[in-house]
Amino acid sequence: MSVQDLALQRSKYKHLSDEEWRWFLQQAEGRERTADKLPTFAAIEEWWYPVRLSCEQCSSELAAKYKAKIVASQPPPNPLSKGEENVASSMVDLTGGYGVDTYFLSESFAHTDYVEQNAELCRIATHNFFHKPISIHNTTAEDFLTKSQIVNCKSSNRKSEYDLIYIDPARRDSHGGKVFRLEDCTPNVVELLPTLLNHLTPNGRLMLKLSPMLDLTQAVKSLSQVTWDIHVVAIKNEVKEVLLLSGGASKITAIDLDHPDQAFVFTREEEQDCRLVNGTCENGKWLYEPNAAILKAGAYKTIATRLSLHKAAPNTHLYLSDSLVESFPGRVWRIVKTIKDRKDLPEGIKQANVITRNYPLKAEQLKKHLRLNDGGAEYIIGFRMMDKPTVVLAERIQ
Repeated sequence: MSVQDLALQRSKYKHLSDEEWRWFLQQAEGRERTADKLPTFAAIEEWWYPVRLSCEQCSSELAAKYKAKIVASQPPPNPLSKGEENVASSMVDLTGGYGVDTYFLSESFAHTDYVEQNAELCRIATHNFFHKPISIHNTTAEDFLTKSQIVNCKSSNRKSEYDLIYIDPARRDSHGGKVFRLEDCTPNVVELLPTLLNHLTPNGRLMLKLSPMLDLTQAVKSLSQVTWDIHVVAIKNEVKEVLLLSGGASKITAIDLDHPDQAFVFTREEEQDCRLVNGTCENGKWLYEPNAAILKAGAYKTIATRLSLHKAAPNTHLYLSDSLVESFPGRVWRIVKTIKDRKDLPEGIKQANVITRNYPLKAEQLKKHLRLNDGGAEYIIGFRMMDKPTVVLAERIQ
């Protein structure tokens, strides 16, 4: 029974108060909405779910496990000092929220502090994490760090400094509007950075989760006193989050978690030093578009150089080659022919998937110009080839 249908069955649950009924529906809706997104939680019968907004805004299990993997796989930047070998590892999530990231990250540490200013989310976390070495703190990140709160600790062998500090700043202002600068997020990580670093162990690392909408270059510049590894994380070709991990070698990893074997790693210096070779559009050539993570990461020239591709134009992020590049991290088409008007299309083609990249017309306008309907197996791709607007009929192979 769907939650909508269940909500109509109030008369069957007269023994529940209105407050209990609302909680009952919240649990049913949370489980239904997040079953695919958070399968581990769905499998726990006694798991509690927060309100819809928290369920919608939380990390997916796939993304949370990726964070845990990179934290566990990357050794600390410095070796342990003499006498520290027996100190229990610890982390803190300063913006706990629903606790998805807390849950999976905590598996790499002996003790975890969960910090959250929303009392209801803390109540839910207290229930959900009862079997884990996680302490719940109902306060703000700033107050927790300032007062060095250590409340309800489940481990006595720990320090107030952490091997990992994780923080996911809220990207909305006090009126609920979106913000696009790191300085405008809550908490203000730029202002808080010296304090965060002061709460790390000598080997500790800081992990920041940023919105894909934030200007990545500006964010790193604002935090320039730290060396960061950057992870641009996509799922199903949609960038979900950008991670900054301190203490790295300034590498950038662009990854779609549906195709982890196609992860693309590069550096800003490599991108700046690349020299492009421009291509031409001829029948039988192959056309490529990198996945969303690579484009967000800005590997426009590196992807071409590494895979011996020709770039269509400096500001057109499409690439060409004479022979097929296997396992390209993105979409791949075989160019069938160049077209200029409706008459250039093979007879019988009345529908196609129309897309444009750096082209004078929008996709809808080009579709109307060619008198095509949506759908079918064929692709019409409009793009700028150097200084010339170009349209091709193509067959997608990947």
